[in-house]
Amino acid sequence: MWLEAHRCIGKCLAEHPAGMLLDLTFLDDATAGSAPLWVATSAQAARTQPPIPVAVCMPAQSPLAARLARLGAGRRFAMYADLMQARTGLAAARPLTDQILLRLHPEPMAASAARDVVTAVCQEWGMEPLLDRARLVASELVNNAVEHAGTRIDFVVTRLGPLRRGISRRPNRLRVAVYDLDPHLPAQPSPAMPPGIGLNQRGYGLRIVDAAARVWGSLPTPAGKVVWAALYDDPPIGSEPKPRR
Repeated sequence: MWLEAHRCIGKCLAEHPAGMLLDLTFLDDATAGSAPLWVATSAQAARTQPPIPVAVCMPAQSPLAARLARLGAGRRFAMYADLMQARTGLAAARPLTDQILLRLHPEPMAASAARDVVTAVCQEWGMEPLLDRARLVASELVNNAVEHAGTRIDFVVTRLGPLRRGISRRPNRLRVAVYDLDPHLPAQPSPAMPPGIGLNQRGYGLRIVDAAARVWGSLPTPAGKVVWAALYDDPPIGSEPKPRR
């Protein structure tokens, strides 16, 4: 049961929702054995870029609520006794985003179309500092999907806004995601590119994505998988260790 729930949650997170509400009000778990699952869910949501806020609704006096409190879950997600309060709290934590979707066929010109979309949105959204890296990442991800999946591709570009309303500064943060119908997740690239290989040279797949993006990852979806990358211009690339995927 818990393995099935874990898979279902992973597929939900792969769609990168604006937030996740876990209603555990009627969960039959007198021994609180499911607590690690909810802690792991919040950790996975926190590693996604931008982080996906998680809210949990459950009786305040339940054994599960007590165990989650002992595990320090309150630092990871908000817990509510009332479903309406949980929805309100989740809506307040939701990041602001703008999103463009392009559906592509698995053909040689797919990457070119994705680059054109990235160019247009970066110019429209005032994100020119990210343009070159975003075009490169889009090209690699789409070409990988064409070559290895060979299925319909959904190419999604998302402008990532501040995590809280009322913040005046809106730094350049972009998420590029490629959805295909092949369930096989990509293998992790080797740690470094060969000497002399620059970011303007394609053909080195996810090693180039790893070098160009702030963080990237992949997740199964109900229909296949998504491979995504987040690009920031604050702080500059290389100034901080990359988050774990």
